[in-house]
Amino acid sequence: MTAGIILAGGLSERLGESETPKQFIKVAGVPLVMYCLRTFERCADMDALAIVAPEQWREKLQKWLDEYGIGKFNTFAPPGRTRQHSIYNGLLAIKSLNPRRVVIHDAVRPLVTNQDIDNCIRSSESYDGATPAMPLTETVYQSMDGVTISALVNRDRLHSGQTPECYDFSKYLHAHEALSDAELGNIRGSSEIAFMAGMKIHLHKGNPQNLKITTAADLDYFKYIIEARGL
Repeated sequence: MTAGIILAGGLSERLGESETPKQFIKVAGVPLVMYCLRTFERCADMDALAIVAPEQWREKLQKWLDEYGIGKFNTFAPPGRTRQHSIYNGLLAIKSLNPRRVVIHDAVRPLVTNQDIDNCIRSSESYDGATPAMPLTETVYQSMDGVTISALVNRDRLHSGQTPECYDFSKYLHAHEALSDAELGNIRGSSEIAFMAGMKIHLHKGNPQNLKITTAADLDYFKYIIEARGL
């Protein structure tokens, strides 16, 4: 069994929206979160879905789930203090389903495709997990003070991670259970905790069109894409 966790608990500080978190903003009449949920619903390898979302948005989310026919939805989970705490809450929410694999995806990546999900699941089959990644194209600098260059970094050895990511459920859950709350709060990436736990994670080619909406400019670009595609 494969279960998905959709992370929709962010508050959109960098977007600048005062009331509506970016994952719930409507684009072309469709809530942003529903774009990825519709894709996950169509994925043949996806059996159940949990959504990490604030309590005050769940009633509206449930109406959208019913409206868009998201039948694989199973449960909600509360957002945590950090992104990794939210993932842990999602893992605990689906623990009773006893899934073999878990796929984690950010709600603010609305252009995810069925191929992206399939690639991630297939890439994880001979490993403990898999994550899509893109090679960096810009020069990378390290700065200890944020003002001057401290070191040059070889970008040829660096990759930018995306979602969806797929992990062996029991091993990934154990990796979270093994850390203290403070240690969990220091995790900066979904695969970081897996790597720390000794899990073997496969990097596979990501999708350059799998846009993550972080800023207002990102949202404007997504709106442009949707309009251009006539979706």
